[in-house]
Amino acid sequence: MIEIRPPASGDRSQWNTLWAGYLRFYRHPLPAEVTEATWARLLDPRAPLHGLVAGRAGALVGLVHYQFHPSTWSLRDYCYLEDLYVDPAARGGGVGRALIHGVYAQADRAGAATVYWLTQEFNAEARALYDTLARRTSFIRYER
Repeated sequence: MIEIRPPASGDRSQWNTLWAGYLRFYRHPLPAEVTEATWARLLDPRAPLHGLVAGRAGALVGLVHYQFHPSTWSLRDYCYLEDLYVDPAARGGGVGRALIHGVYAQADRAGAATVYWLTQEFNAEARALYDTLARRTSFIRYER
């Protein structure tokens, strides 16, 4: 049984472990103050950053972070699924799918026009899941 819910202050240690795994996977270290600010935003109901965690048998096994933003292409906000991570030991058990469906439910509640996300081309395992849950677009990302 997978429980999907917003993070709570008592989840910090387990969230840290998952967050560190996510950052390691993408080879993207962050300063501690960024992690501190991210955690604070996730717990602040007024902040634009939102999160969900996946629990199984009392332990957190996954996380997802998302935010809503206006779009020039819609009168309704878009929902950007920014981070998604599942503990390697829990992969293949429906945790990622449940987290994405959790974001879909939040986006539906908020009346969002769409939910979208990015992933690395090399992330074949996740892309196999994503291909069952959403339509892949032809957009190419540029950044400065």
